[in-house]
Amino acid sequence: MHNAQMRPDALRWRNTFGYYSLFVCIGLGTAILGPTIPDLARQTGTTVARIGAIIFVGSIGYTGGTLLGGRLFDRLRGHALLGVAELISAGCLVFFPVTRWLWLLLALSCCRGVADGMVNTGGNTLLVWTHGEKASPFMNGLHFCFGLGAVLSPLLVGWLITLPGGYRWAYWAVAAFDALAGLSVLAMGGSPDPREHTRRAREAHGRAGGIAYVPIALSGLYLFAYVGAEISFGSWVSTYARELQLATAAGAAFLASAFWLSFTIGRGISIAVAIRFTPRQVIPAALTACLALSAVLILLPPSSALLWTIAVALGFFMAPLWPSGFTLAGQVVALSAFTSGLVLLGDSFGGMVLPALTGTVMEASGEHMSLSLPLLVFGSLAVCLLAYLALAARGRSAVRASTEL
Repeated sequence: MHNAQMRPDALRWRNTFGYYSLFVCIGLGTAILGPTIPDLARQTGTTVARIGAIIFVGSIGYTGGTLLGGRLFDRLRGHALLGVAELISAGCLVFFPVTRWLWLLLALSCCRGVADGMVNTGGNTLLVWTHGEKASPFMNGLHFCFGLGAVLSPLLVGWLITLPGGYRWAYWAVAAFDALAGLSVLAMGGSPDPREHTRRAREAHGRAGGIAYVPIALSGLYLFAYVGAEISFGSWVSTYARELQLATAAGAAFLASAFWLSFTIGRGISIAVAIRFTPRQVIPAALTACLALSAVLILLPPSSALLWTIAVALGFFMAPLWPSGFTLAGQVVALSAFTSGLVLLGDSFGGMVLPALTGTVMEASGEHMSLSLPLLVFGSLAVCLLAYLALAARGRSAVRASTEL
């Protein structure tokens, strides 16, 4: 059925599932790194601390892609951009497990980061444009799909890692799925018209006296701190468990998968929660639970059972924090692709700073390694809570000011 013949509801659902497939891809690519970091280090003849630079460099590219997407999606039809970006990401992943030079692996990671940053900005923005004020449960669904992909890639690694070169097949399987998703979105058509949504956002900015940079900065700080905690734990918990001799190589991969599985279940439940409760109700409860769990991992001696328990519980309570935070930002700030890109810079930098720092801190902490990852995650979540409190207060002030006019 051609786009012109499709009913609006059918078109919205088709577009939504297309965006969902792309976020499965982002989850697959994000979570495959953690269990394979030691393998990539051996492949390139370097140390675990140095190979951690691929996360940092990938995040630099992701930041560039976020900025680029914030400009392009306000000007061009988004589905072609999304499809091409996903195909580029797939092409980079093909060469990840066969590259022998660290510098080339870093270049591939940066290029893939640019592509994924564009997909992240475009997917979030186009979903909001597609569903408008009813976007909250769909936003939770979008990030449920990220969690679904993040569950599957460590499982692939865990199943294949005992085979000769098994982790390579995991990368190639992820690349194949990415390519299929990219081609399907590229062929979709029916992209939301950016001119209409950009005009509405400009009108809202004009009524508010210009772009509200303070709430944008607070929203970005919230995402920065949250993503730093999520990606650090998800990417490094496997290495953390192996270095502390709490798990075998396969067991560590399954530990990461358990974190992402719990995360995905939490995202699935949060779709229904978002229908019943507001972000201002969900975020404080989830953040409090995450801080308490991180504190337990700091205070109690490390053990395999404790780490598994905390990983599963932490994944569940982290699940609603990103979509609820972005939804809250959309309630406080009128989101064009440009302002979405500014908010999502926090996401980009969050995936860059703390995850890259974690490997260095773990290696340098020596006999105190058991405290390194839990302390970094706890500190990042505490910053997230402070940013949320400031953003929520700002939103209440804006509501009071509008009612007094």
